[in-house]
Amino acid sequence: MVTVSAATAEEGGAPATQRILFNGIRLPEVWPPRDRPISREPMPVPYLTSVPEVIPIDVGRQLFVDDFLVEQTTLKRTYHTAQYHPGHPVLKPDKPWEHEGASPTAMVFSDGVWWDPQDKQFKMWYMAGYVRGTAYATSANGLHWNKPELNVRAGTNLVETSSRDSTTVWLDLEENDPNRRYKLFSFLYPGKGRMSVYFSADGIHWGKPVAESGPCGDRTTVFYNPFRKVWVYGIRDYDPKSIGRFRRYSEHPDVLTAAKWEAGQAPFWVGADALDPQRPDLKTPPELYNLDCVAYESLMIGLFSIWYGQPNDRAKPNELCIGFSRDGFHWHRPVHRPPFLGVSERYGDYNWANIQSAGGCCLIVGDKLYFYVSTRAGERGSRSSGVSTTSLGILRRDGFASMDAGETTGTLTTRVVRFRGKHLFVNADTKDGELRVEALDANGQIIPAFSRETCQPIRADKTLQPVRWSGAQDLSELAGKPVRFRFHLTHGRLYAFWVSPDASGASHGYVAAGGPGYTGPIDTVGGAVLGQ
Repeated sequence: MVTVSAATAEEGGAPATQRILFNGIRLPEVWPPRDRPISREPMPVPYLTSVPEVIPIDVGRQLFVDDFLVEQTTLKRTYHTAQYHPGHPVLKPDKPWEHEGASPTAMVFSDGVWWDPQDKQFKMWYMAGYVRGTAYATSANGLHWNKPELNVRAGTNLVETSSRDSTTVWLDLEENDPNRRYKLFSFLYPGKGRMSVYFSADGIHWGKPVAESGPCGDRTTVFYNPFRKVWVYGIRDYDPKSIGRFRRYSEHPDVLTAAKWEAGQAPFWVGADALDPQRPDLKTPPELYNLDCVAYESLMIGLFSIWYGQPNDRAKPNELCIGFSRDGFHWHRPVHRPPFLGVSERYGDYNWANIQSAGGCCLIVGDKLYFYVSTRAGERGSRSSGVSTTSLGILRRDGFASMDAGETTGTLTTRVVRFRGKHLFVNADTKDGELRVEALDANGQIIPAFSRETCQPIRADKTLQPVRWSGAQDLSELAGKPVRFRFHLTHGRLYAFWVSPDASGASHGYVAAGGPGYTGPIDTVGGAVLGQ
């Protein structure tokens, strides 16, 4: 495998990593890229203009969030937003220590929400008391949370008592050392403008910091990119002359080495861009307040917290927008408005001010995605956050974007793909319509055994549905060969497709922060999580 030429240590470059990714994308010689000036120009996405001749699709569900997989289509793409759970906040400040500080607080401020397959429960780390300690909660279903009494600070659920700002907690299911299974990255007060790094075996007892990062802003966050096996620090920086708050980028396979940057050394990564609209009541150029990222199926998703300005009589009306990356660095942000999860414009609502994402971004719960976010009620006439809670946004599994057809049958033909599996699956809503699929060879000729006519029509609304043909038992004879799929859709929505090595529909893609039924960071169980 060809490798990247690493930049020098003085330039802040990462060690050599694989150049050709699992999806066929070829990285440039210098990685991470260092040639973009700090500006509001929308980020170019090279892999969308220079697509691999053949796209391997063995890793994960294949989503239609962009045109990477699409050669031709008459279907209409629709982007979807998450909807708040009707139960309103799922975690509220109801303990004395959560009322310490400037305002009552029980909110994720990145922090982390994960499904732990070892203990088979949801786990949440959150800010308890405004910029005070870090607390821990558990849940059996992700909706109702318990705050256990722990022994870090007797009689409380606090796991770290230092005053803090932004914090990321990562449940590292690829870690071999059990004492480093949980990783905590915390910007402490009073501090040195750096993050403190901790390890833990149980996520409760953290001990002393094991390292300190390079200089950074207080909303710096961290994530793991499992496609390239690197830890990434999204370093918050500020440029008053151009884009205000933005992110620099540092990566390395070793989580502690990745933290060793010098001021201004790490390259410009991303900020708010010219397509981020101003609020009409503020007319302030937006800025990128925060970015949390995670691997989901065959790509990275990013939750962009966009700052629209600071009203004099209201807390920051930050909102969450979404982006997608297939190489882990370049972001495709197809929708800037409406937000993926937004504030309410009605005073008195729990989410009148400042939405922020959780570390781990989302969990898979049955056929839904759960997005935990901080929600702040604010106080009229004040910049105070008011009562700060944790709320839940819900989206259909793979539901970021769909390819849609009405009464007239439309088609979507993929680019040339290659796979090793033998069972085709789709996530589609065709309860009022129909979906059929055919396979074409590299020359665009229909393969008779996999024609539209021999395909058994799909007429259901399911997030995991097998595609079958009367002329063949499975796709075994096409494995390893360059082929295209053509989808014929009437009155329905198509969200994703994938080829699994077994009849369970396991995608062997990444499951973000996990979910009930998943046993590790990759989907190896398929329909078992749905009782199929």
